[in-house]
Amino acid sequence: MTTIARNLQDVRARIATACQLAGRNVEDVTLLAVSKTFGAEAVRAAAGAGQRAFGENYVQEGIDKIAQLRDLALAWHCIGPLQSNKTRLVAEHFDWVHTVDRLKIAERLSAQRPEGLAPLNVCIQVNIDGGPTKSGVAPAEALALARAVAALPRLALRGLMTIPEPAPDFEAACAVHARARALFDQLNAEGLGLDTLSMGMSADLEAAVAAGSTMVRIGTAIFGVRARSA
Repeated sequence: MTTIARNLQDVRARIATACQLAGRNVEDVTLLAVSKTFGAEAVRAAAGAGQRAFGENYVQEGIDKIAQLRDLALAWHCIGPLQSNKTRLVAEHFDWVHTVDRLKIAERLSAQRPEGLAPLNVCIQVNIDGGPTKSGVAPAEALALARAVAALPRLALRGLMTIPEPAPDFEAACAVHARARALFDQLNAEGLGLDTLSMGMSADLEAAVAAGSTMVRIGTAIFGVRARSA
């Protein structure tokens, strides 16, 4: 068994334990392997261990891997900040985008999604705790943006994504994730029909699952520590 395969096994066990403690079905939580800065062979090793969904923060890096791994049936998620000049590349190559935080970006993705592809799955990024360095729409503005995005063609609005500031302990992490779940529920009460709450990473996946996350984005715990740029 490769190191990546062992790490995946460990992460899946963490998710299963978290689901058991929360009284949830493990099948209701998707594992998204965040492969940014790791090469196509690392993704291939993870795929060999049964992983199918991969998240990329950098658009061009992701596209390069998608091209190298076309022989594998993988789902590719863009989870990094998205600028207007990158929307066409995302619309043409990715299956999901988690970081829509303004209508202009959604409109460009909608217009640029090729008709021959399935609708692009979209999550709205919400700055759930008001972190000063975080992207995302303010919670109070999420409903209006969600309604506008849901009305666009060639997109499928699936849910919300959050990246809260690191919490000091499990209880604090649960509290902030619970705010995201409450917003998710509020939008569904308004008829949005969302099914995806993308929250939780290597350090806080247990708290995210306890609060209701349906998709955890795990990088370090699977692929290892990323090399720092010089």
